[in-house]
Amino acid sequence: MNTAPQPSQPRVTDLMSRHPVCVRDDAPIVEAVQLLDQRSLHGLPVVDVDGELVGVVSQTDMVRARTVQHLWTAWHGLKVRHLMSAPALTIEADATLEEAAARMEANQVHRLVVLAADEATPIGIISTSDIVRSLLEERGHGDE
Repeated sequence: MNTAPQPSQPRVTDLMSRHPVCVRDDAPIVEAVQLLDQRSLHGLPVVDVDGELVGVVSQTDMVRARTVQHLWTAWHGLKVRHLMSAPALTIEADATLEEAAARMEANQVHRLVVLAADEATPIGIISTSDIVRSLLEERGHGDE
């Protein structure tokens, strides 16, 4: 029987991007577009006035909106909440990377919002890129 300690599995908290850039649900669409562009992001958690997660808006959402732009360009007051995906897919900070990867695959998404212990406040983002990077790092350590 092998009694050697098993290496701990990497956790979401080990690789997530901390302090995510968020956008308010009542912000104009142009604000989300500017944040995505200026910060080279692919998606943003959407929060309400209390800072609680209510959805996610992504580049894909913007592309979809562009295809029907003629329907909404005359609609003054279009807000982030009108284009966001809701509810946001989330994960706990102490979940394993395997759990995060499985949730992304099952839901065909590229990122999950990591929530604080209050289960409402975004504290990070874990993306497919983070998971791929972890695989490379594991591989690199295994070759030494």
